[in-house]
Amino acid sequence: MAMHFGLLFPGQGAQGVGMGLDFVHSSPAARACFEEADAVLGLPLAKLCFEGPLEELTATDIAQPAIYTCSLAAMAALEEQAGEKIQPVMAAGLSLGEYTALAAAGVFSFADGLRLVRLRGSAMQSASDAMPSGMTSVMAMERAPLEALCAEVAAESGSICQVANLNSPGQLVVSGQLVALDLLESRAKEAGAKRAIRLNVAGAFHSEVMRPASEKLAAALEEIHFQPAVCPVWQNATASASTDATTLKRNLVAQLCAPVLWQESFAQMVASKPDTLFLELAPGRVLATLARKISPEAQVITLHEAAALAQIMETIR
Repeated sequence: MAMHFGLLFPGQGAQGVGMGLDFVHSSPAARACFEEADAVLGLPLAKLCFEGPLEELTATDIAQPAIYTCSLAAMAALEEQAGEKIQPVMAAGLSLGEYTALAAAGVFSFADGLRLVRLRGSAMQSASDAMPSGMTSVMAMERAPLEALCAEVAAESGSICQVANLNSPGQLVVSGQLVALDLLESRAKEAGAKRAIRLNVAGAFHSEVMRPASEKLAAALEEIHFQPAVCPVWQNATASASTDATTLKRNLVAQLCAPVLWQESFAQMVASKPDTLFLELAPGRVLATLARKISPEAQVITLHEAAALAQIMETIR
């Protein structure tokens, strides 16, 4: 039985009340992850994950450590059931999920990663509070014309407006100050978009609005010792892979203000090793859905709930 996977880790937005609870009920290893998280952070993270309320769980400074913990608890549950460690072939995560990928690749400890994502979430929330901003999903528009529209809107409004996420073909996200997003949404259809939808997020992630958060994060990262990764980790800011500790750290700092190049990252992961079996860790199945749009030939299985453990065990036997 081989536990060789390309690992995929979800980002903010995947959270939901009850996440991780079934893993905790079925796996002492998963339970230990949540217990350690509560102890490290000094707050009832497990209770918030299992019972909510959703409004509190969705807050950026809670959602990020919650998703990180749930993903690694699901991975621990699979390793416990299999009786062996996963040997990752490669790893990547969407925004926040990049931290989870680095923890899974042995770059830093569970506890160090948890402290980092808690600080990251808090710094992002503070930056959002300081500058009213948000994100808009733009459907069926290519990158170049959308970047041109963002530049036009930014110049006219005197506000930040940037392409923030390139998730899959035809699904791009723009970050910006609220006045800029209002203008962008009013012009999106005329510029060729099918529709533009404002997202329910705290602020303009992956844009210059996050510059103060990036500076706080850079200082915190300097305090954490990074090991070389045990497998290539594909990074959002560059859409390229590295195992080098210095490179991985540098690109984490860049990530907060740079666009998330998920489509390009995943396409290159598949191209680099076409026979890879990818495993998306809980919570949710967003990355498997994006994978079908980016590289339909890719093999992706999801460990979104404890019931999927048995199916995965069958797959790898």
